[in-house]
Amino acid sequence: MIRHLTALLLLTHALSFAQTPPKPYGATPAPRQVLWHQTEVYGLIHFTPTTFENKEWGFGDADPKSFNPSDFNAEQIVLAAKAGGLKGIVLVAKHHDGFALWPTKTTEYNITKSPFRDGKGDLVKEVADATRKHGLKFGVYCSPWDRNNAKYGTPEYLAIYREQLRELYTNYGELFMSWHDGANGGDGYYGGAKEKRSIDNTTYYQWDSTWTNLTRKLQPNANIFSDIGWDVRWAGNEDGSVNETSWATLTPKPSEGQNVAVPGQANATENPGGTRNGKFWIPAECDVPLRKGWFYHPNEKPKTPEKLFDLYLKSVGRGAALDLGLAPDTRGQLHADDVAALKAFGDHVSQTFATNLVGKATSKAVNVRGYNSIYSAKNILDGKPESYWATDDDFKTPEVIMDLSQPIVFDIISIQEFIKLGQRIEEFAVDAWQDNNWKEIHKGTSVGAKRIVKLEAPVTTQKVRLRITKSPVSIAISEFGLYKDSE
Repeated sequence: MIRHLTALLLLTHALSFAQTPPKPYGATPAPRQVLWHQTEVYGLIHFTPTTFENKEWGFGDADPKSFNPSDFNAEQIVLAAKAGGLKGIVLVAKHHDGFALWPTKTTEYNITKSPFRDGKGDLVKEVADATRKHGLKFGVYCSPWDRNNAKYGTPEYLAIYREQLRELYTNYGELFMSWHDGANGGDGYYGGAKEKRSIDNTTYYQWDSTWTNLTRKLQPNANIFSDIGWDVRWAGNEDGSVNETSWATLTPKPSEGQNVAVPGQANATENPGGTRNGKFWIPAECDVPLRKGWFYHPNEKPKTPEKLFDLYLKSVGRGAALDLGLAPDTRGQLHADDVAALKAFGDHVSQTFATNLVGKATSKAVNVRGYNSIYSAKNILDGKPESYWATDDDFKTPEVIMDLSQPIVFDIISIQEFIKLGQRIEEFAVDAWQDNNWKEIHKGTSVGAKRIVKLEAPVTTQKVRLRITKSPVSIAISEFGLYKDSE
């Protein structure tokens, strides 16, 4: 009797363990951040009087009447972005020049003082409506620095800025991002003062209370972007890439000589790689203009589709996101060159990743958590990001072999961790079965939301092996794919 009871208890314990998922490791993403990771590529639109001045930064003294696009077409911009594979749009509702693209009550320096739509226009609404109509997400950027406002640098300006955020948060639907620049203070028009104003940006904007009492309350699903997060960090450059080893976690550090990390005062050298075992889940955004500058300049050309694909691999392919700067011309549309570059880039990505060449392979793993099919290695080939292969807690360096019925030719490898349980893998390797032996074709480090590797030359094989060679805990991998570059 005792023997049967002991066996029953052991069986119950085993079944219980088999149903228990791995414990999360380190910082993990909030639901809004998981959705942000899935967005992968989005755009950042710069379009203010600065466009009509052919400048990169407006001084804040441009006549509102200069903002007069001859044929503004939000749908043309959004459809071009969608053709490029972009899944969201962040509109610069107010840049450093202080010109507001919506009929704000906070300043006279806004779109109602321009000829646009006979002074009755709302460009933020037009872009928001077009974006959602075509299935993209919408977000806003409202510069904290205002080179036009006479109150900038005084305590009164903080109330003005916060009211601008409140208007944007409450009048334009759900936002997927609230984007905050680190540029703060300097030369400006400031209501005619034409002087240089400096502020202490570690205290002036009171970011903690601004984000807590406004952003989190009014737009709880909006990811806050800045040098330091709270949800998405700047990559530390405007080149469109992060380090090959890149962690989604970060412990924000202040700039040298400062005692607090805030937008504009952060240790950007930490940002391209993140912080292994960092305190917070703050993945990187790689922001880069489609052209040379953020605003439209007639003498510039967009990046080639090949360059854009390379940036995709160095951003999305390293667990970050790619934010492409879109610059409408004086018509209020994207130039035909930009439209063509986006379309070619979008086609390149979609065609390359249309079919997982190893998707129909059989898989055999050395370990499956609790011998439970819920955590089977088959999950990494099912195309479902919510399922994953997991191992027992004491099995940290597993491997899985994928066998196909016939040889395939590939030059791109893609791996995704189940990031709801944290970023776990530190090193991995991929082997191909060639000449009756395993041949290592790639070894890498961080994985995270997505790791994409472009091999130097195509590989032909019928069997592939994925090895996890270093991890502090058991693994949780949601997807593995092999692809052939369409170009």
